[in-house]
Amino acid sequence: MCNAFGIVNYEGPDVFVKGMQDYRPLSAFSFLGRYRLVDFPLSNMSNSGVNHIKVFVKSNPRSLIEHLGTGRHYNINSKRGKMHILPSYGVNDLYSTDINSFMNNMLAIENVNYPYVIITPPHMIYRQDFSDLLDTHVESGADITVLYQNVDNAKEAFINCDVLNLNKQKGVLSIDKNRGNYKSRAISLETYVLSKELFMDLVKKAANVSSLYWFRDIVNDECTELDIRGVAHRGYVACINDFRSYFNANMDLLDYDRVLDLFKPDWPIYTRTNDSCPAQYYSGVEVKQSMVSNGCLIEGDVVNSVIGRGCVIKKGAVVKNSVILPGAVIGEDVHIENVVVDKQARILRKKEILAQPDKPMYVKRNDKI
Repeated sequence: MCNAFGIVNYEGPDVFVKGMQDYRPLSAFSFLGRYRLVDFPLSNMSNSGVNHIKVFVKSNPRSLIEHLGTGRHYNINSKRGKMHILPSYGVNDLYSTDINSFMNNMLAIENVNYPYVIITPPHMIYRQDFSDLLDTHVESGADITVLYQNVDNAKEAFINCDVLNLNKQKGVLSIDKNRGNYKSRAISLETYVLSKELFMDLVKKAANVSSLYWFRDIVNDECTELDIRGVAHRGYVACINDFRSYFNANMDLLDYDRVLDLFKPDWPIYTRTNDSCPAQYYSGVEVKQSMVSNGCLIEGDVVNSVIGRGCVIKKGAVVKNSVILPGAVIGEDVHIENVVVDKQARILRKKEILAQPDKPMYVKRNDKI
């Protein structure tokens, strides 16, 4: 068992997926057809032995609360484990900072009987043993440990993500933003390990400094005062902080090697399941390099696409390089390419929706085209 409790934070001010975020919080986004983004940090915690988890939700919480339920499907210890869903606070988006939410839920944090806390966001997709990370933190004697990923494509990807400026001993000198000016950067995965007492002190200090401070801001301020160290993550990482990165992350994981890097037999990704029949394929259809979820009816061709649960692809339809969320219907002889189709949308009369790979289109939820 890991001697820490977990906090799944909500997305920061630089994270906004236009269109999709109007209907649900980012942590409730459908991913790879059958998962939600929140499944990845929760599975990391569960597999690491973190049994007390607090999930913060910022807005439109219904779908996330429905998906999380009691948390039993995440294999959290049923006797000692707990999962709490905690709301954000703020009169508007400007004041809806994580520090504000931590302060308003401070009593729930103080009552946790674990000496350490692990904080992780929902928009970073990766696999990490937090128990090993906690051991590294304790052995180092650092005040705060920050997980990061070295990347060499920072000019094109991870835009607006936090960047760690490190010294030769992996000490964090400061935290900046990736503006795409440099190719190689140490991208922060916004995952922090520290003692519960220090966490509470920093939250209270941040609240006194500024009403608009986020936790990353107070960590940046303390780089000269505290021993803050970076620990490198090795493996696949996807950051979903805008619409294009959401589309690209789904497309990237159609690559078999990347899937094997993220999904391991001894490290399951838990999610809420439902009872439905396997996907049905009509004779003569072409389906290749795609992820097709259960409950689908496939009468048309599907190429290099992600198809969510319960989708219907009608006869003569062609779905290529697209992400179809659960319950959507693609009508007869419809051709879509480089499109994200939100839940329950029906594309019936418009026969072609074609976009460029670097500018994917979005069909909104419950729409009829």
